[in-house]
Amino acid sequence: MNTQFKKGIVEMCILSILSTKDMYGFEVIDTLSQEIDVNENTVYPILRRLTGQGLFETYMEQTNIGAPRKYYRMTRLGKSKLTEYETEWRSFLEGVFKLLGGSKHES
Repeated sequence: MNTQFKKGIVEMCILSILSTKDMYGFEVIDTLSQEIDVNENTVYPILRRLTGQGLFETYMEQTNIGAPRKYYRMTRLGKSKLTEYETEWRSFLEGVFKLLGGSKHES
């Protein structure tokens, strides 16, 4: 799959995952990797970039084992961006399905 295309999809998936609850980086990677092929070299740069854009804020939380973990929390701007991406994604998929001769309801 095209790397840029995949990064855009992974970005939207990260936003979606973090819209449900705060998570630390490895937890995001673990959740994503259950469904799509990703690794930390893909996810951490996206987390840093989206945090820099104000879509997430971070905070540290102590653990029982070792160093504190950095958690990511979605901001209001992040929620707005996710809504925008979801609308664009659905429209894009409808167009692709039409071009491929299927319907949006087919698997």
